[in-house]
Amino acid sequence: MILIGTGAIIAIVVTVVLVGAMVALYFAGNKMQQKQIEQREAINAASQSATLFIIDKKIMPMKDANLPKSVMEQAPKRYQRAKVPVVKAKVGPQIMTLICDESIYDDVPQHGEVKAMVSGIYITSVKTLHKKTKKMQQEEAENAPKRKRSFRERLMKKQADYQKQLDYEVAMKQSKEEAKKQKAEEKKKKDREKKITV
Repeated sequence: MILIGTGAIIAIVVTVVLVGAMVALYFAGNKMQQKQIEQREAINAASQSATLFIIDKKIMPMKDANLPKSVMEQAPKRYQRAKVPVVKAKVGPQIMTLICDESIYDDVPQHGEVKAMVSGIYITSVKTLHKKTKKMQQEEAENAPKRKRSFRERLMKKQADYQKQLDYEVAMKQSKEEAKKQKAEEKKKKDREKKITV
């Protein structure tokens, strides 16, 4: 009979627990990523094009952002204290407070006109309309004093990079699916033509 020391037993138990935790995290991560992709597709489907004049932008707690009551009532309590990127913009004659996607927050000019895709009060993408505004934005970024980014800003930057990568992967997947459909349709057409000629 082989005797195993207590140290070896502890090591085996810890290894098994760690492997179980990694497997659980992997499946949970996949599930969350799938959910995020579905949410992103729903937001993109509901988004509309609008011209906005950006008055101000800030990262602030949701409860201080002066958002509509219905939005605050729907948001869970823990998110009401979380900081979100908020944009104050003029939409036509109205001045509105909108929530901006963190991945595009840096692309939103402080003062300038943009063409944006808006889903409800959520800005999903922006495009600067005037070249001057883009040039001014670049000059401001170059002339701004170099400061150390906070932990939150570094996390936001990473999240923005991951979001861009995810959007790219989703677009690639959709284009591959469309290409497959097109090939299948062409094949069906050729088969039909062969049957007709025979």
